[in-house]
Amino acid sequence: MRIFDKLLGPLETRTILLACPLTKEAVLIDPSFYSFRHFTPIIEENKFFLKMVLLTHSHYDHIVDMAKFRDLGVPVYVHPLDSPNVLAPGSDGLRSPKVIDRVSDPRYFQEGDKISFGFIEGIVLETPGHSPGSVCFYFPKENLLISGDTLFKGGIGRLDLPTGVPLKMEGSLEKLKKYPKGTVVYPGHGPKTTIEEEL
Repeated sequence: MRIFDKLLGPLETRTILLACPLTKEAVLIDPSFYSFRHFTPIIEENKFFLKMVLLTHSHYDHIVDMAKFRDLGVPVYVHPLDSPNVLAPGSDGLRSPKVIDRVSDPRYFQEGDKISFGFIEGIVLETPGHSPGSVCFYFPKENLLISGDTLFKGGIGRLDLPTGVPLKMEGSLEKLKKYPKGTVVYPGHGPKTTIEEEL
């Protein structure tokens, strides 16, 4: 797997591009501020085929450029419980510094669904807490977890926002704790870490 990631925008939100080196199929996770401008040249230069955009959750800093990719014909996937803010950005009560275009036709995933591109296969893990439909993406062969705003280096996602579901977070962390300790974690913000270091 090839991994390209960048912390973007005022909240330094991680957008991450994962690609299969053999087939050139790729997925983009959490299209934050300026992600279209930053990642489009990478996709073009490497001749990647962007198969889908995946959202760990729908807070504004993780979805800013989703419609730009959708306008190219790339489907946007989100958990149903976080879809209202994709259909009507701002409906979650969080104020974005930038107007965000809606995606009217998101596709949905849920616990256990497979994420496949080329010879790479991951799985969707429902991890509510930071938002009702927060998810992580786990890639077992690559020993990789994309944790969104569920788990950070030295912390967890905020629970005091309008979308927070504090009673759910403990169960989500217990779920992640069961994965291999050496699993590398790419959070939605901040440096990389491992399951062992955090849980």
